[in-house]
Amino acid sequence: MIDHILVVCIGNICRSPMAEALLRRDFPQKTIRSAGIGALVGHAADPSAVRIMQQQGIDIQAHRAQSLAGWMISQANLILTMERDQKRHIEMLYASAKGKVLLLGETGKYEIPDPYKEDFASFQRTYQLIAQGVGELSRKIQRTEETNTTRQRVVSNAVAVNSNSI
Repeated sequence: MIDHILVVCIGNICRSPMAEALLRRDFPQKTIRSAGIGALVGHAADPSAVRIMQQQGIDIQAHRAQSLAGWMISQANLILTMERDQKRHIEMLYASAKGKVLLLGETGKYEIPDPYKEDFASFQRTYQLIAQGVGELSRKIQRTEETNTTRQRVVSNAVAVNSNSI
């Protein structure tokens, strides 16, 4: 079961905080964290990202950027990146990341461009790609977890039946 998701971008002030917030909304019972490969440590989320998320009814004003660290990689069951280069970078630096790193836009085979220092329209386009990727991923995780729960029930019932017949 995926219970700890790490979202990674470059600065941890635009894309990953938006994706983190959407994933937290979809999975309140899971641990969701974000970080940056070249994080602007301690900086707040970009005002355009804050504004877009407010339009979605989500407040990310308390977000502060943090640098990607090995312990984050170790704890995560799933690591999401915005770009293929970020995925390669993480897999190259952290052996424990192997098999856990996915491009957020993997299903649609797209990268999510960095809107940093761009206009509000760029942030809106980036948000749409993030929302699409999170939506696709959320549906996939929910289907997988429902299938696993059903399998566990079937196995538990089979074990109970076998125990009763012994």
